[in-house]
Amino acid sequence: MQQDTDLEQKILRRSIFCTLIIATLGITFGILCGSLSIIFDGMFSALDAGMCGLSLLVSRLLTKPLSRRFQYGFWHVEPLVLAFNGSLLVLLCFYAFINAVKGIFDGGRELELGWAIAYAAVVSVFCFTLYLKQSRLNRKIKSKLIALDTKSWLMSACISSALLVAFIISWGMEGTRYEYLIVYVDPFVLAVLTLALIPVPVKTVISAVKEVLQMTPDSLDCKVENVMERLTEEYGFLDYSNYATRIGRGLFIEIHIVIPEEMEKIGVLQFDKIRDEIASEITERGPYLWLTISFTRDPKWL
Repeated sequence: MQQDTDLEQKILRRSIFCTLIIATLGITFGILCGSLSIIFDGMFSALDAGMCGLSLLVSRLLTKPLSRRFQYGFWHVEPLVLAFNGSLLVLLCFYAFINAVKGIFDGGRELELGWAIAYAAVVSVFCFTLYLKQSRLNRKIKSKLIALDTKSWLMSACISSALLVAFIISWGMEGTRYEYLIVYVDPFVLAVLTLALIPVPVKTVISAVKEVLQMTPDSLDCKVENVMERLTEEYGFLDYSNYATRIGRGLFIEIHIVIPEEMEKIGVLQFDKIRDEIASEITERGPYLWLTISFTRDPKWL
């Protein structure tokens, strides 16, 4: 598990370095080319670098030992960061869309297509390479922080690829009767990209907010219910109650069981056996699982 955390932090550090390079290139080439869409790409990367830095901080925080103040660990920090990061991306896309619409109504923008095409081609290859590499590495560690960062690389790759296609089309329009439309290509592409990208961080924000609010996932609730219904029939439990939620990487499950009179004297070892049976069917054991199972004869403890 420690190896996975070390690998996660290594991936995030590398991602921050690469993102800063892309951000610098994007802002510089955007100014040289006079392209709002390239500047947006650079700003997106700059914001992503900041978010990746936060993710690295959270990854380190999750490895710290529990304290008296944070007795359940720091799992709640992860969805908070995901919600914050996703919200910033949504705001950036919304702001860029407004600028794109304004650019169209202002009569478009002149572009230096040679520099623009070179930038878009290089960055597209770079971003797709990072996306594929991180996707492969995250199949092993299954980190939500890496997953969000990987989505950001995919979004950057899609932005750059769309810009490349648009700039090549614009270059092909030179000297034709459609040449007057070239000035509208940059703001139009920016508007389309922002509208297409907004759903990605919105989904991340919604998922993270659900965890912050400790909303129980339907799949987890159904799994616990199915296990308890089967065991109730098998052991003759009189009643039970269950509570479960997922917060970041932490899985919290609490089950209280009312046992019949004849089970009062079966002994602690038998109850531990039932606990093991429940735990094995609900999820795998691990440091991210907090499982509490209690047995009682009094229904008031449900």
